[in-house]
Amino acid sequence: MTTTPISYLQIHDLKLAHTIVGEAGVPVLMLHGWGANIDLMLPLAKQLAPLGYQVYVPDLPGFGRSDPPPTAWSVFDYANFVLAYLDANGLDRVHLLGHSFGGRLGLILGADHAHRLNKLALADTAGIRTPPSPSSQLRLKTYRLALNTLSAIGLKVQADRLRAWYSNRYGSADYKAASGVMRETFVKVVNEDLLPYAARVQPSTLLFWGDQDEDTPLWQGQRFEKTIPDAGLIVWEGAGHYSYLDRLADTTRVLDHFFKQT
Repeated sequence: MTTTPISYLQIHDLKLAHTIVGEAGVPVLMLHGWGANIDLMLPLAKQLAPLGYQVYVPDLPGFGRSDPPPTAWSVFDYANFVLAYLDANGLDRVHLLGHSFGGRLGLILGADHAHRLNKLALADTAGIRTPPSPSSQLRLKTYRLALNTLSAIGLKVQADRLRAWYSNRYGSADYKAASGVMRETFVKVVNEDLLPYAARVQPSTLLFWGDQDEDTPLWQGQRFEKTIPDAGLIVWEGAGHYSYLDRLADTTRVLDHFFKQT
């Protein structure tokens, strides 16, 4: 656990944990990935702050020390919450760095709320909906048919067992790790294709990617580079899904240069 002081804000009836690294400087907002929290953004925040930045790092609702959302949220609900977080801290404009799930929010903010951002950095960001294979589609169709049949004839116990078995057998690690409202939120989030938003992102955007990323493969970063109007892609050789941590010093140096360019 980090020794950096954590404080709490009340936003839309939710208790939100966050920390601010740096006494003063150009404001930077860092948004973590799915299943992550403040601790996984702090190494970069601590490297960046001494270079003239004040870095805001929240635990997004449902992660870390923050309250979960009251109902299943979409990526757009999260993006609106981030805007409320900026307002609560008196931040008109910020540089934004989003990793994975946090990158999804960066795409929406960069497209629909560009006036709140200076520059946008996305590390191994999610947001491209990959169509399932034909075999996966057939399996899902068969599962839904069986589930609906069991439910229709009143075999609730059997339907619940089938649902649990299917989720355990074929659900992703993130889906299985989530529970309750966050499991429903995960389904909403991963089914949203954000490429149309990427095509409307207005701020200058820098993409960081690990060439060994298995969660959001490099081809997705290359697709984002082609889709976002003003974007450049940096590939860290040997790095994985947390490429910004795998190449922490290099990422810090490049980010500092990018943010300070006029």
